Amino acid sequence: MERIPILKVANCLLVSIQIDMHDQLAMSLKDDLTSRIVSDRARGVLIDISALDMVDSFMGRMLANIAAIARVLDAETVLVGMRPSVAITLVELGLSLPGIRTALNVDRGMELLRTPEDERNPPVNDGRQTI
Repeated sequence: MERIPILKVANCLLVSIQIDMHDQLAMSLKDDLTSRIVSDRARGVLIDISALDMVDSFMGRMLANIAAIARVLDAETVLVGMRPSVAITLVELGLSLPGIRTALNVDRGMELLRTPEDERNPPVNDGRQTI
């Protein structure tokens, strides 16, 4: 049975989807990735979909599920390499992919995973002085 390779890079896991995903392969990826997050104590998951020409509603939901599971396991998910046609399709299907950050390429995605959350989202100054 085919599998999507999962590579460990520092404290992150890199998944590069280079083949058309069918439902069974997507479910296997979810299971494999979940196990690797735990066994490798990964803090981030980077999923490269630059080779995908299309993403259907099942694949979109699977990506959202992977991100939700990763979040519960204390790992952040970044999706990279999304083609404009894929982005348009996801929006038209009403899939917002909650919990998934996006970046244009792997370098930018890794940068997002390396930046601590509090540096990405600094507190808003509401004008009140704190002591």
